[in-house]
Amino acid sequence: MQKGGHSFYLAKRGLEKFMRNRLAVTGLVIITVIIFMCVFAPLFTSYDPNGISLRERRLAPGGPHIFGTDNLGRDVFSRLLYGGRMSILIGLSGAAGGMLLGIILGSLCGYFGGIADAVIVKVAELAAVIPQLLLNLVLVLIAGQSIRNLILVFTFTGWIATFRLVRGRFFSLREESFVEACRAFGIGSLSIVFRHILPNCLGPVVVQFTLNTAGFILTEAALSFIGIGVPSGVPTWGNVINAAKEIIVITENPWLWIFPGFAIAFFVLGVNFFGDGLRDVLDPNQL
Repeated sequence: MQKGGHSFYLAKRGLEKFMRNRLAVTGLVIITVIIFMCVFAPLFTSYDPNGISLRERRLAPGGPHIFGTDNLGRDVFSRLLYGGRMSILIGLSGAAGGMLLGIILGSLCGYFGGIADAVIVKVAELAAVIPQLLLNLVLVLIAGQSIRNLILVFTFTGWIATFRLVRGRFFSLREESFVEACRAFGIGSLSIVFRHILPNCLGPVVVQFTLNTAGFILTEAALSFIGIGVPSGVPTWGNVINAAKEIIVITENPWLWIFPGFAIAFFVLGVNFFGDGLRDVLDPNQL
């Protein structure tokens, strides 16, 4: 009961601290509203995001098309909502895959060390030298254009920061007295790694997960904008803004890039604000 009461007290203090951070609360509200509208898109629009109507090409915002239509007469508002589903899914999936890979590698390398640790650290250092957008672009070109391949690419480029965080924490925790006690009681190494040390490393990892999610959403938009991300037939925020590649469209049909640009910017800002709030809450030195 005492342990449960202490955990409840810490959770309550963390929640109170989070609620006092206005930017973090604002970020959470932005994320919640956008995800809700994307998930329940049929409640907010009756248009098919891929429905083509050549008679309604490039209609200005207003009337039944509140955000206007694109070059093929598709409703921009509908494409933003349905596209948000896919963009957020790709960002979350890539960040989750990278987080899982980084946790596993960082935990094992940080606890056992050795040759494998030295090799993986060198690989991480080499990958970190290359700009991530460029690395993602090259890997997508090699793997091929598909949603699955894009998520896999994000997974294999998004583990480095998490790996470094977890590995660094393991170096400082593996010699602590509670770890020595576990060894003395004959608890196996893998159990010590994943059941006793790892839970003490997850605070910074959760924050890094939010930052990776925002970064991957931006990367997906950039790759889809230049035509090598998600296939053009699948609505994503990047594919929506892809319609505004021509100068004449940018100047004469600004709604084709303003609305998707604001959707991406608001969601990424919301994620970053939320991540900053989590960083404050999960920092053990400030609780």
